[in-house]
Amino acid sequence: MPLPRTLNRLFWFATHKIGFWVFHLGWSYRCSGRQQLPDVGSALIVSNHQSFIDPLLVGLIARRPLTFLARKNLFKNRIFGALLHEYGAFPIDRNLGKDGLQAVFEALGRGEAVTVFAEGERTHDGGLQPLKAGIALLVKRADAPIIPCAIVGAYESWPRHAKRPTLAPLFLPKSAGSIAVVFGEPVPAGHYRTWSREAILNDLEARLAQAYAEAKKRQRR
Repeated sequence: MPLPRTLNRLFWFATHKIGFWVFHLGWSYRCSGRQQLPDVGSALIVSNHQSFIDPLLVGLIARRPLTFLARKNLFKNRIFGALLHEYGAFPIDRNLGKDGLQAVFEALGRGEAVTVFAEGERTHDGGLQPLKAGIALLVKRADAPIIPCAIVGAYESWPRHAKRPTLAPLFLPKSAGSIAVVFGEPVPAGHYRTWSREAILNDLEARLAQAYAEAKKRQRR
C-alpha cells in the first residue's frame, strides 16, 4: 500500500540526504546544473544510461522527487517493486511504446518531472549510444521543458556484466569509477514541435554529448 503523501515526502527527503552522502563518500559523487530543473511544474529529463543505479544518480541531483520509467519485470519483487513505486517509478515494456508514451504524457500533465533513459538500454562500453526513435515523438509532443542529463563513471563502477558495484571512495586515490552527473541547459517546451525525427535525434544527441563532456570535467580523476 502506498505511503500517505506527507510520509512519502519525508521518506524521499530522508533517503535523498542519506543517498547523497553514501554516493559522495563511496563513489566520489559530483553533480552540476541542478538549477536547470524547475522546482515546480512539469519537466522531461532525457538521460544517457550507464548502470543499474542511474535512477538514483539522477535523483540525487534533483531538489524534488522525480518520476521514472522502469521495466515491468523489476516490479516482480514485492519489496523492490514497492520501493520503485514510492520513488515515483511506473512500469513499462522494454521499449518506449504507446503505453509508455501515454504514461509520460499523463505524468507531465500532473506537473511531474519525468526521467527517460533515451538510449533504451545500459551502455556496453561506457560511451554514449544512439537514441531510440521513440524519444523524438516524446519530446515533440511534450508540453514541458526538456533537460539533457549526462552520467559518467557509473559504467566503470557497475557495468552491465558485473554482479555488484565497485567502490571509488572519496578518501582513496582517484579511480575511473568516480561518478558525476550534469543537467544541461533546458530546451523550451514546444521547441521541437515542427522538427523532423532525424533533426530532433541529432540535436538531442549533440546536447547530451555536450553535457557528457561537462560531466567528464566534473568527474574526480
